[in-house]
Amino acid sequence: MRINGVEIIDTYAEAFKMWTAKVLVTADSREWARIAVNTATGFATSIIACGCEGGWSGSADEDVTPDGRPGEYAMFFTVSKEALEGVLLARIGQCIMTSATSACYNALESAETLRVGDKIRFFGDGFQMSKVVAGRRFWRIPVMQGEFVVEDRFGIARGIGGGNFLILGEDSEATLEAAQAAVEAMRPVPDIILPFPGGIARSGSKVGSRYTFLKASTNTEYCPTIRAQVESKVPEGVNSVLELIIDGLNLDAVVKAMRKGIEAACRPGVKAITAGNYGGRLGQVKIALYDVLNGSSG
Repeated sequence: MRINGVEIIDTYAEAFKMWTAKVLVTADSREWARIAVNTATGFATSIIACGCEGGWSGSADEDVTPDGRPGEYAMFFTVSKEALEGVLLARIGQCIMTSATSACYNALESAETLRVGDKIRFFGDGFQMSKVVAGRRFWRIPVMQGEFVVEDRFGIARGIGGGNFLILGEDSEATLEAAQAAVEAMRPVPDIILPFPGGIARSGSKVGSRYTFLKASTNTEYCPTIRAQVESKVPEGVNSVLELIIDGLNLDAVVKAMRKGIEAACRPGVKAITAGNYGGRLGQVKIALYDVLNGSSG
């Protein structure tokens, strides 16, 4: 299969089932809502070392937010419910509550929930108050600027982490331009995040290492500078590889983002598009690139 002359390798992305939560942050201005989200989703590129994967997941207009202020969405992904609770408590409490004029609300309707605001409220030192609006409980926590409003419960659900594709380009400039075009195409897709810097990973990893103290190391098969020293998957003429990783609320969201991203990445200077997998040994979800592009997956 080729798109605009770019070869699509007949392979699959190996993704994983994860636990996810989605939050809505509002503030007096969109700038401050985005500042809070950016801070809360910092150091959240990969569960390998960050403990979670997180990122911005869209904007909300004033007419749909609980307090009539501009809002920004963020999503967090972890391997367990217990880990997700810790992530929400730490990042809402330390990054969103501390951000000027912010409030934080649940943005995922789900039968399963975690009591997050119910625990953060103790920061109020006994002066916190609760209110129930339309069946939803909120906590008002006194802070030096005024009050921090946080929802009592946050919905959690099984999501998909690790959807991915790799862009194999002639040089660094062309590959990065293609990756940026892919990111721009994927950003508007609802209920997904692109957790790596600018949505792009330059240092893809493989499971394991020759060093026993590491659980992951550089993806040697796709490192152009050592193709003569390893069993390489980098073709001649390819001198730069970038990976796009997508986490989503469900498989449909991940597949839709992958389709839009791959199509946007097929441009001059790109030789091929492939995907990262571990031979099906690690992830529970296989996302075949041909199925993604033919519309038969997701």
